[in-house]
Amino acid sequence: MSETTETEITVVGMTCGHCSASVSEELSGLPGVVAVAVDLHPGEDSPVTITSEAPLDPAAVASAVAEAGYSLR
Repeated sequence: MSETTETEITVVGMTCGHCSASVSEELSGLPGVVAVAVDLHPGEDSPVTITSEAPLDPAAVASAVAEAGYSLR
């Protein structure tokens, strides 16, 4: 079994399941990402855990979140 890396981020502005699905979809498209877990807190900051095969480029993560229409805390 290969090693994985977990990256913890906080996303601002998500309010519903569609929001978290959009963020999950964009982050899942990053190279090496194997799982995305969103802990949705509607109207508040929501923690997101990204599991990947290697450390992720923070700029790529921020760009993916922005593409979904949200921002990082």
